[in-house]
Amino acid sequence: MAIDTPDLQLIALIDRIAARLAEGGEHRQADSAAALKALYDLTSSKLYGVALRVVGNREWAEDVLQEAYLNIWRIAGDYKVVLSPPMAWMGVIVRSRALDFLRRRASERADAALELDDMMNETLAGEAANPMDTTQASEQAWALHECLRKLEARQREVVSLAYLRDLSHGELSEQLKLPLGTVKTWIRRGLEQLRGCMARFA
Repeated sequence: MAIDTPDLQLIALIDRIAARLAEGGEHRQADSAAALKALYDLTSSKLYGVALRVVGNREWAEDVLQEAYLNIWRIAGDYKVVLSPPMAWMGVIVRSRALDFLRRRASERADAALELDDMMNETLAGEAANPMDTTQASEQAWALHECLRKLEARQREVVSLAYLRDLSHGELSEQLKLPLGTVKTWIRRGLEQLRGCMARFA
């Protein structure tokens, strides 16, 4: 199998990274680290493009790329030149990290939604001592719960974090990776919808 010269260079770098895993490899740590840096310099722009196409967000793509190179550092010894060219092998690692990243984000959002449901369910129980107050508080909590459920998922998340977690618009923008203007618009519209919905229960 003929191997292109650029591939030979990348293969040599991957071999140098893997050398630290061989017997007595602890003496090669510095050379392996230098090889990883050289590999990064040669391939990161192309692999960043791969990550960006999968996750669709520049900051997320940078996180994915960092994870991918850490993975390459750990499993360099598994690379087999007869199975795939080096860029194809690294591209698979980047895509795999990117998909894992998206799955984690989806899971975190699902957890946040469940947490909100738990909070609302706890509120339904009511804490007032007076039975009349308890009934009224429970009705209001139930109405709020129903109205929140009618918001779009992202809008509901922003409103919930703003008021249940007491996060500022800036903190929400940073945490959710959304433009500040979008956060403000969603909160304003969400509150308008909530007010209109709650009025129907009054």
